[in-house]
Amino acid sequence: MQKYVCDICGYVYDPATGDPDNGVAAGTAFKDIKEDWVCPECGVSKDDFSPED
Repeated sequence: MQKYVCDICGYVYDPATGDPDNGVAAGTAFKDIKEDWVCPECGVSKDDFSPED
């Protein structure tokens, strides 16, 4: 699955790991994360993430 990178702080969302501290289970694709999820490092929205090359 595709990893996504925060354009602001560089945090990488890895679907294999998810974000369990914020309610996102491992195996969750970025597109399937709730729209109100924010970057756990800097707090920006999903709109500020780009696919990792």
